[in-house]
Amino acid sequence: MAKKPNMGRQKIKLAKIEIKNHLQVTFSKRRTGLFKKASELCTLCGVEITIIVFSPSGKVFSFGNPNVESILDRFFDRNPSLKSSTPFHLLDAHRNSSIRELNLQLNQILNDIEVQRKRGEALENMSKNSQIQHWWEAPVNELGFMSLND
Repeated sequence: MAKKPNMGRQKIKLAKIEIKNHLQVTFSKRRTGLFKKASELCTLCGVEITIIVFSPSGKVFSFGNPNVESILDRFFDRNPSLKSSTPFHLLDAHRNSSIRELNLQLNQILNDIEVQRKRGEALENMSKNSQIQHWWEAPVNELGFMSLND
């Protein structure tokens, strides 16, 4: 039986992706792969590494081993000429992105708490309404003579 020829793995032309959704998906996949490779490099070789990436939408992503701040501080300490001429916008961007992410998480948690509080109030109201509707759940000494005779 003859082997069917297949296309195999094709080499793609490197060019900027024009479709925004495709660009974002490709960025996310490549970023994950890049961070994974950096982590493997740290584990296998014992190196300290920092990667700071700005997404197409302007969001900052970073990876650092042991952490981004300590490596940037060390880098700027070894290169004093860069320290004086380069603003700390990378470090600030990383801190701002961390704060932004934490604020988003906080807002989500606060929204969840509010939803649960409203749900609890609704259940409490339902419980109060059901107690009023069912006469048999009321204390016996509060029932009238006509209610007891039925």
